[in-house]
Amino acid sequence: MTRFVVLFVVLLFGLFWLELYPPVEQAVINPFTALVAKISVAIIDFFDADVIAFERTIQSRSTGFAIVVERGCNGVEALIILFAAIFAFPAPWKNKLQGFAIGFFAIQLLNLVRIISLFYLGQWNETAFKWFHLYLWQALIILDALVVWLIWLRTLPKPGSQSGEPKTPRLQTG
Repeated sequence: MTRFVVLFVVLLFGLFWLELYPPVEQAVINPFTALVAKISVAIIDFFDADVIAFERTIQSRSTGFAIVVERGCNGVEALIILFAAIFAFPAPWKNKLQGFAIGFFAIQLLNLVRIISLFYLGQWNETAFKWFHLYLWQALIILDALVVWLIWLRTLPKPGSQSGEPKTPRLQTG
């Protein structure tokens, strides 16, 4: 348990530092954030042609309301937490890679729902937008990472088994 906690904290601090490191921010975080915004617009545009986008901004043509997908709105922090939890836990590498890949998509899918819902909430009610943006959605995205990790833990093979199934004693007759 101590090994897990120490490795988790080291990975967490290291990855958060890396995320804030200017060359990584410019080369990875900003393009990823722009991609999240573009995917959000593509989904919105499928149902509502009233939306336009430029870089990380999503705007309604009719109301003029716009949101900008910024750092903290791209799901990267939740991904860092999930990565640290999965890769700090003693498990086979195959399981770690599979768990993180599935978790990546789970977090990003929920994050797209978050961005799209905030875009429409902001046009409807500014107070609701602020509350959902600052409190509810932040907690739900982090909770998503925790739930993915807990589900991942349940899928791990039991210690001492090769197939992932618990070993059961067999009765011998005769």
